[in-house]
Amino acid sequence: MGNNGSAPDLSTRLMRMVIVGHVDHGKSTLVGRLLSDTGSLPEGKLDFVKNICDQQGKTFEFAFLLDALQEEQEQGITIDTSQIFFHTAKRKYVIIDAPGHKEFLKNMVTGAADAEAALLLIDAKEGVQEQSRRHGYILKLLGLTQVAVVINKMDLVGYDENVYTKIKTEYSSFLESLGVEAKEFIPVSAKLGTNIAELKDEMPWYKGPTVLNMLDQFEKKPRPDHLPFRFPVQDVYKFDERRIIAGRVESGKLKVGDRVIFSPSNKQAVVKTIEAWSVPEQPTFATSSESIGFTLDEQIFVERGDVCTLMDELPIVSTTFDANVFWMGQRNLEKGRKFTIKLNTQEVECEVHEFKKAIDASTLETLTNQDYIAKNDVAELTLKTRSPVAFDLFGSIATTGRFVLVDEYDVCGGGIITTYTPTTHEDKLRDEVRTRDFNWIKSDIKPEERAYRNGHRAALILITGDPGSGKGPLARKLEHSLFQNNFQSYLLDRRNVNLGVSADLRSSEEESARRLGEVAKLFLDAGHVVISTSNAFHREDQEDLKLLANPYQVIEVQVSSKPAGEPDILLSLDEAQNAAEASSKIQNFLKEKKILMGHNYSI
Repeated sequence: MGNNGSAPDLSTRLMRMVIVGHVDHGKSTLVGRLLSDTGSLPEGKLDFVKNICDQQGKTFEFAFLLDALQEEQEQGITIDTSQIFFHTAKRKYVIIDAPGHKEFLKNMVTGAADAEAALLLIDAKEGVQEQSRRHGYILKLLGLTQVAVVINKMDLVGYDENVYTKIKTEYSSFLESLGVEAKEFIPVSAKLGTNIAELKDEMPWYKGPTVLNMLDQFEKKPRPDHLPFRFPVQDVYKFDERRIIAGRVESGKLKVGDRVIFSPSNKQAVVKTIEAWSVPEQPTFATSSESIGFTLDEQIFVERGDVCTLMDELPIVSTTFDANVFWMGQRNLEKGRKFTIKLNTQEVECEVHEFKKAIDASTLETLTNQDYIAKNDVAELTLKTRSPVAFDLFGSIATTGRFVLVDEYDVCGGGIITTYTPTTHEDKLRDEVRTRDFNWIKSDIKPEERAYRNGHRAALILITGDPGSGKGPLARKLEHSLFQNNFQSYLLDRRNVNLGVSADLRSSEEESARRLGEVAKLFLDAGHVVISTSNAFHREDQEDLKLLANPYQVIEVQVSSKPAGEPDILLSLDEAQNAAEASSKIQNFLKEKKILMGHNYSI
């Protein structure tokens, strides 16, 4: 039954809301009263709790309705995170309840944080506290725009209108500075039920809605189907010969036949089927908020953390971006320390690259001459990740624009991505490659068809090492051996590229490496095994080549007595001198990786 005695429309979608408030401001009492006044409690629950209180010699409190554990009743505080369901005549609700900041931060990268409205409690007697302001900042991080402030315990201040007005004026100003607007300030006594389900005579000066009326006035947030398609990959399951990519559609739509791209790897394919669980017939499309799986028309390597999008709706991919961060770690957030960023299903090591501004979260005042923040403070900063991550600006797509920071195993901060500028060479090159790939005129011959004809997949074999280490003879021997086995091989010497395509360059090693990569990409598209050597490239240049050659594999063969990094194949100087044996070792590796498959394999 709803608060007016009629049954709610149970066909409507749940409206998700959060309720936040300083400890002891009456949050549990308010929720218990909402459950009771809307008739949402299981039959006999209220009397059962009252009897327990009588047996224990306690005065009944509505907060006890939420205390699922005896430990909670003994401590008199809420320690569990839970979802509480109730309904009015208009619709059904679920309150995402949490005991403190960290529980909300943990939920920031899950659907649990995707609330549509919020109630924020302030104790009329205590007034606006530091925690009240921090709760306001949490609501901003969650992207909530529908907020009602409930000023509780008005009975303890004699229902004084001046107390109400003072709190309303002070907190309205604070929320406005955050860009958050409170729809209403409602004076209540949750304990006595004043202004929860109906207006009472104690505060005749208040003419606004009750708490329940206010909830029913909140507008349901439309599904983000109109936004670009975003699908963070949660896992990949193999059934029979199918690889099912599983996850949740955070925004947009997907249908069979769509060409998709996975970021940050840039691997592409076409959606072959959409898979759903426990349905009589498999769907041909999916929309936001649905947990689904799908298969592709070709076998490409996809893993947890990749973000799937449509080809014409790419996310940002970078290692550097600006963010607003709310910090809750015991140790200070400072430059130089490593953390793990959890951004959707991506988990990558990161660190603070630059502090732009340190802020006291309770006052929003700038902390001068400070390049760190302590617990419960806020910072505007630049984060740098160890490897590229895919994301959107929070103002564009909220779910892919917010993250949490983890220190060892502890969630210690949450943030939103505010701005991004491709300032580094890596970012600029990645943007250029994505633009290139999007506009690339693709052949009607698929890569797997070329692989079937050639007996091998396309790959770039990059042989690195010091001058005089035997790279050149090894590269020529490998090309010739592959050719004799009827494989399409080509030795792409950097000097030849410099004499032709890069003849106009004088000193730009960076541009020289880029042009070599672009030429290699053409040969890879033609299905060749491309071989190149390098003793002048830096590690960054090799990473550029991998980016330019994507989605084809780059195999690094390092000839060295002192290995650097983690090459795919490490050859000693003595091994490299015997070019025939070294070539055979490389080919065996290519067979293990199913790059060389022979001319008798079937697809």
